[in-house]
Amino acid sequence: MPADLESVPSDRLCIGLYVHLEGGWMNHPFLFNQFKIKNQAQLDTLRRLGIKNFRYDPGRSDTQPLAKPSETPPPPVTSPENDEQFAIKRQRMAQLREIRNNISRTEHEFIRTADTVRNITRNLHAKPEQAYQDTTRLVDQMLSDILSKSDLLIHAMGSKLGNDIYFHSLNVTVLCMMLARAINLDPAEARDLGIAAMLHDVGKNEVPYSIRAKQEPLTAPERHLLQQHGVIGATFARKMGATDAVLAMILQHHEYLDGSGYPNKLSGEKISRPARVLVIVNMYDNLCNPVHSASAMTPSEALSRMFAQHKAQLDPVMLQTFIRMLGIYPPGSIVQLSNEMPGLVLSVNPANPLRPEILVYDPDVPRDQALIIQLENEPDLKIEKNLRPSKLAPEVRNYLSPNANISYYVGQDSQKPG
Repeated sequence: MPADLESVPSDRLCIGLYVHLEGGWMNHPFLFNQFKIKNQAQLDTLRRLGIKNFRYDPGRSDTQPLAKPSETPPPPVTSPENDEQFAIKRQRMAQLREIRNNISRTEHEFIRTADTVRNITRNLHAKPEQAYQDTTRLVDQMLSDILSKSDLLIHAMGSKLGNDIYFHSLNVTVLCMMLARAINLDPAEARDLGIAAMLHDVGKNEVPYSIRAKQEPLTAPERHLLQQHGVIGATFARKMGATDAVLAMILQHHEYLDGSGYPNKLSGEKISRPARVLVIVNMYDNLCNPVHSASAMTPSEALSRMFAQHKAQLDPVMLQTFIRMLGIYPPGSIVQLSNEMPGLVLSVNPANPLRPEILVYDPDVPRDQALIIQLENEPDLKIEKNLRPSKLAPEVRNYLSPNANISYYVGQDSQKPG
């Protein structure tokens, strides 16, 4: 509880005070333990709780408490209206449990899939054909899930899950297949795209780590070698048994429409349509999850950079679709809500990208019980702005656990039937 809170009797409460409710979340019918009183209905409900004195924050209040007690005595502690509000709160708790269960299922599936990607990577040299079969089987399963369901959410995985070196391939594959679905890419092309996305960086394993991890500017020979990783990867994928379409996408995943890419400086229609998807997603994930984490961008910054500085290099229709798909507040973003509370965007429903699912920071609620809200169900709340994780207070950063390496996966909307 903040040290600068002051106490006020219930009969001196008024609209405009920013109150803090002590005790458990189920001790009151409100969504948050702290909020600004904004209407008479909230004021009446607070007074019916039977609490003699409330804590309020003068610095976040619009007004001072009433100067003298109200001449009208407070209503009884309980009332049919209050019982109804608590019933709504209990429904909210049940919804919250389902949301948590859905997130847990998605995280378990993400871990299982990441383990498969890890095994594929380990088998690339010793068992290339087996690795390709495993890749194809994984992509087919993921593609079936993504194409067959109409209510998928794009999730940002927690920090305890997202620091694995294999997750770049998984991130790119997931987002490529989601974008393929959004632009109605042919299923056969989407399948090849998924396989290419999973294998697009296998050639980097043949580039010395000292070059890949170098913080100083690369020399011309070093840059040339690094820019050959697509060629190396395509050669390796051919030995695995990849199709010509897959090989072409691996070769082209750094080619840009304006001819400024590599290794062959292709332009325009010379870059295949599925490869253009891979180019966009690969650029996005590299901006969010670079080799040197100090230069990592937030998801919103990455999308803004791509639109402002790389628009000529990328397919404009696909880029606009990708931005709409992730939303103005992509998963993994830190935002401030209209009630001034910070939160972590957990997932975005492409059908309603302005109203994502958010884990909210509330110092009065333990982290393992943190409130998760779906903004599409909260018409009185909206996102005010993006926040940089580095600017958060330590306690907020520890609570929300924004991840330096953002990983994505897909799950179903817990509010819709499976």
